[in-house]
Amino acid sequence: MLKTILLVGSGGFIGSVARYLISKLIQDSTFSSFPNGTLFVNVLGSLILGFLVGLSIKNPSFSLGWRLILMVGFCGGFTTFSTFTSENLKLLQDGQFFFVLLYTGLSILLGFTAVYLGYLLSKLV
Repeated sequence: MLKTILLVGSGGFIGSVARYLISKLIQDSTFSSFPNGTLFVNVLGSLILGFLVGLSIKNPSFSLGWRLILMVGFCGGFTTFSTFTSENLKLLQDGQFFFVLLYTGLSILLGFTAVYLGYLLSKLV
């Protein structure tokens, strides 16, 4: 059990730091109140997760340890539902109802599309 916790935790640490840095870079470069940074990392994380799911199905040597580090830890730390919901709350408080609908719709549509594309990409490897 301790090994599992350490595997998930190490992947989560790397994913969380990567999310913060990439999201900040994207958001700072857009000069907008629309949460572009979080949207980007959530879609990218979905693409990565779909790719990893496809690899793990295709390749039986993709070990449980790697799945824990990459899929549960890294992707779990890289993508974030809590930030998504808090940013939607901020948009609601600011009266930006259109952006709430746009952000939520894009997050769901692009997230599902990205996870599927990642899965399809894994079939090419």
